Amino acid sequence: MIEPEAQALCGYRVMWLFVMFDLPTETKKQRKDAAIFRKDLMKDGFVMHQFSVYIRHCASLESANVHINRVKGMVPDEGFVSIVKITDVQYGQTINFTGKLRKPPPQEFVQLELF
Repeated sequence: MIEPEAQALCGYRVMWLFVMFDLPTETKKQRKDAAIFRKDLMKDGFVMHQFSVYIRHCASLESANVHINRVKGMVPDEGFVSIVKITDVQYGQTINFTGKLRKPPPQEFVQLELF
């Protein structure tokens, strides 16, 4: 059994990464670069939260830093990308609102990670 203090610490150790980006899409090459960037994010385990916001669960700060470096290497020449790190506890306090005419997004499957 995990001690309550250890469980609380785990919630602060586990990280979520938010990748937010603004990529130009005026030319065919820019659209291709933007599509490749999105596909590469998904290959690295990110899921779309909103159109230009992707999120990923990381088991630790060390894991988060690995993925941050991967994203850094993916940024198109004309792109602007921001990454926000938050703890699992902070992510758990997220409040989402859906308009009356918009269907809420389907529930995502939670990926089981073994440490």
